[in-house]
Amino acid sequence: MTQALTRLAATIEARKTADPDGSWTARLLAKGPEKCAEKFGEEAVEAIIEAVKGDRARLTSEAADVMFHLLVMLAARDVTLQDVADELERREGVSGIAEKAARG
Repeated sequence: MTQALTRLAATIEARKTADPDGSWTARLLAKGPEKCAEKFGEEAVEAIIEAVKGDRARLTSEAADVMFHLLVMLAARDVTLQDVADELERREGVSGIAEKAARG
């Protein structure tokens, strides 16, 4: 799984300089970080709807869309998958309650 996400993140990064006429990702990135965030939000809502409905296959599909659009949104703000992995590792072994309280 990690390899698939790493490959996807690399592809998205490469699309930053691609022709928007030939790539959905390049087109979305060209519209700016705000549009990327909006699209991520739309996909997240669709995943929530499928989670409530209980359709496992549709939730899986929507979750893939959410992950893709999360990576696009991150790329639009030059946040890498490694940056996120480093943050998750920093939080590893820390209670969620304690971590949230430490954010202040």
